[in-house]
Amino acid sequence: MLRVSEIFYSLQGETRTVGLPTVFVRLTGCPLRCHWCDTEHAFRGGELLSMAAILEQVAKYAPKYVTVTGGEPLAQKACLPLLTALADQGYEVSLETSGAITLAQVDPRVVKVMDLKPPASGESHRNLYDNIPLLDKKDQLKFVIADRGDYEWSVAKLIEYNLSDRVSDVLFSPVSEIMSPEELASWILADRLPVRFQLQLHRMIWGDRNGV
Repeated sequence: MLRVSEIFYSLQGETRTVGLPTVFVRLTGCPLRCHWCDTEHAFRGGELLSMAAILEQVAKYAPKYVTVTGGEPLAQKACLPLLTALADQGYEVSLETSGAITLAQVDPRVVKVMDLKPPASGESHRNLYDNIPLLDKKDQLKFVIADRGDYEWSVAKLIEYNLSDRVSDVLFSPVSEIMSPEELASWILADRLPVRFQLQLHRMIWGDRNGV
């Protein structure tokens, strides 16, 4: 059984598959409390569902892409068999994770989209750097940036861990309504960084509503 905050069909708002129709399985719970979190509704509540019930709901949409997210989905141990079950169904499965819990047992077919939390998140001490060697060329690594200090920290990690050669994409995102997208874009261009700038497409279309 897993505690599920919501299951919904929408356009992928971030990552390499941005804009593609995707089913999202949002699991309840997260051990982190990032200052700028936009999914606090997933911290608690939700509905207990069996694996079979989740697979049934996903199948209704006949998707190609399925994203398991949170909260922090790996905070529930049953997330691991869920990822495997979804991959067994033939979906292209991605996992959105904070990077604070080990990725060692994640099914190798799953695309891991992992955060490294910069200082302004308030949770940079939770980064589990042992996860970085577990990433491969199909995976992605995301930095959510609130200010110049976060940007310089992120660039330092990019260089220290040679991240652009390790994963398919390094994603730099501005914190909504805090970091100017234009300013972050200008820094990336000035420094000629090998990263993908991204905005949250779903929020641009639907705002802060849940389930989209």
